[in-house]
Amino acid sequence: MNFIDAQKDMRKSYFGGGPGAFVSGIVWLTSGITALIGTKQISVLVFFFGGMLIHPLGIVLSKALNRSGKHKSGNPLSYLALESTFILFIGLFIAYFSLQVRPNWFFSIMILIIGGRYLVFSSIYGMRVYWIFGATLILSGIGGLIFNTPFHLIGLIGGIIEILYSSIIIYLEKSNLEKN
Repeated sequence: MNFIDAQKDMRKSYFGGGPGAFVSGIVWLTSGITALIGTKQISVLVFFFGGMLIHPLGIVLSKALNRSGKHKSGNPLSYLALESTFILFIGLFIAYFSLQVRPNWFFSIMILIIGGRYLVFSSIYGMRVYWIFGATLILSGIGGLIFNTPFHLIGLIGGIIEILYSSIIIYLEKSNLEKN
């Protein structure tokens, strides 16, 4: 399988990653709202456990959109997708320890890490929109750190950005499907 075919397979199987980004946006929003009306600790737990559901729920949503939710066996980009997941664990480790010292930095650090991961998705799905998506998240994280935004705010911003870009990605994929 060549690189272009591998990207097409990933795009087709997972609807360009849009469903996963949508679920992630819901997790971010839920965590931000939890922080606003509850506690930071519960918000972090919602973020952590909700994060575990992103991939499986993204697959369910992909299937609901008539995609397989499973790439072809031997697709070399599946390794890149898995490897980029370890970036999240590193970010979560750093963000958790910052929570003890600078709680308002938790979501900013996570949005930086996730923004960086979305830059990798540009290679996985062959969609340049992920560069803009990732850059938007990264800039939000930088702003959150510079301005020491309230704890809940970057959670809400992250959710809005992810849902917005997931809608764009799903739209682009539907348009691509209609052309072919």
